[in-house]
Amino acid sequence: MATLPSIIINRLDAERLERLIDRVAAADRQVAEQLEDELERGEVVEPHEVPADIVSMNSRVEFTDLTRQQSLVRTLVYPHALPGQQDGLSVLAPLGAALLGLKVGSLIEWRLPDGSLHEVRIEALHYQPESAGDLHR
Repeated sequence: MATLPSIIINRLDAERLERLIDRVAAADRQVAEQLEDELERGEVVEPHEVPADIVSMNSRVEFTDLTRQQSLVRTLVYPHALPGQQDGLSVLAPLGAALLGLKVGSLIEWRLPDGSLHEVRIEALHYQPESAGDLHR
């Protein structure tokens, strides 16, 4: 696998995600461990310090799955918010965990539970809570 790009994580998101990881069901344990690895390698900053081009929780992100040649727009959400979010992507899904903290233009390879390796490129952010001033959502 290629070198992982650096990531930036909002401190409030990091705290919420750590609590989520502590309570995760056995079925989600593998992705939770990948997410935990992401949190450990990420630079944690205060919400108002998150650059406008970083994917944070509740960001609406446009990305391309280069492996499938498919462009998508999804909102990165906590699992409990998934039912109410039509275009939601759970942070406990392999792709959701992969997107967290990435910068627009970043490429990342991510292994799915079936073993397949996918390359994803972040194209744009259509909404980012920190840029919108929604620092405590």
